[in-house]
Amino acid sequence: MYLDEVVIAGVGVVLLTLAFFGGVYYMIRKDEEKHHH
Repeated sequence: MYLDEVVIAGVGVVLLTLAFFGGVYYMIRKDEEKHHH
């Protein structure tokens, strides 16, 4: 049980981190495109 909770927490942190960096990267790319065009 304890191991499952740790694994779920780890996966959740990884997903949140990927979502955060993905959103930041998307915003930067969108902003760059606006400036170039």
